[in-house]
Order: sequence, then structure tokens, then C-alpha cells
Amino acid sequence: MNQAIEPAEIQDLRQSDVQAMLPLNNAHAAETSHLEEASLRSLLAICAYARGVDSGRTALLLALDQDAPYVNPNFQWFKDRRRSFLYIDRIIVAPAARGQGIAARLYRDLFAWAIQAGHRSVVCEINAAPPNPASDAFHQSMGFAVIGEAAIHNGAKTVRYFEKLLP
Repeated sequence: MNQAIEPAEIQDLRQSDVQAMLPLNNAHAAETSHLEEASLRSLLAICAYARGVDSGRTALLLALDQDAPYVNPNFQWFKDRRRSFLYIDRIIVAPAARGQGIAARLYRDLFAWAIQAGHRSVVCEINAAPPNPASDAFHQSMGFAVIGEAAIHNGAKTVRYFEKLLP
């Protein structure tokens, strides 16, 4: 008899989850950025939305609104061009948990939260060089469209900026 696998529960991430989140974040530093414990705590403290699975061990999604005191060239790009937005700073799903729809569930949860909070624009960036074709395809499947591109970190990285407009 086959039993249905229960989908992983999405939960709020808290400061008490930072130790659980740190290994997943830093295993994917090339796609996001390496963080020390203190910097992850600071980032979490300014997030408008911070949710994940298994206290952030399995998956995490961190997003900030336009008023966050965040020093980041990608965040600043949107701040210079949009009056109001919800910026996805990072979404990471552990390799062993991929293919289960967790990222899509986190995004749907984020979109519902954003609409309720009055946001109409959800934005993010994806590496163009070095490329991240899986992320490009996923974001396009979730309704994001490319709205710009920039070279950052003295040309070491090129990113494409994406936006999803909400109803």
C-alpha cells in the first residue's frame, strides 16, 4: 500500500533558526552570498517575509520591502526604479528536497502574503554570468519577467532583474 507523502510544512523563520539556516545558505553562496552568523541574524531582522521548511534546514525564502535598511547593489537597483516592491533576497532548497515543489509552494505563500500586505510587485535578480538557467526557467514559470540587467562587483558578476506583478 502506497502512502502519500505529507508536504513539508512552511513556517516562519526566527532568530532561533539561524544556526539551522546557516549551513544551507553557505552551501549555496555562489548563487546567493556567504553569510556569517551575525550577518544572517542582521538580514533576518530586517526581512518583511522570512519563511522556510524545517527551520530553514531544508528550504528558506527571505524577502525585504522597499523600506528595509539593506545595503546591496541589487536591492538598490530596484529602489532606484520602483517606489514599492518586495525584494526576494534569497530562496534556497536543499538538493535532497528539490523536485518536490517546495520552491513553488514558498513562492505561492510569498505572493499571498505580499498581496495581503499590499504589495503589487515582487522582484529578484538571477545571475546571468555565471549563468543560472535552472533559476531562470523556474522564475519564468512563476510569472516573473526580465526588466533589466547590470554588471556588479566590478564586473565579476552580471545579473538580470526580474519582476512579477501581483493583482
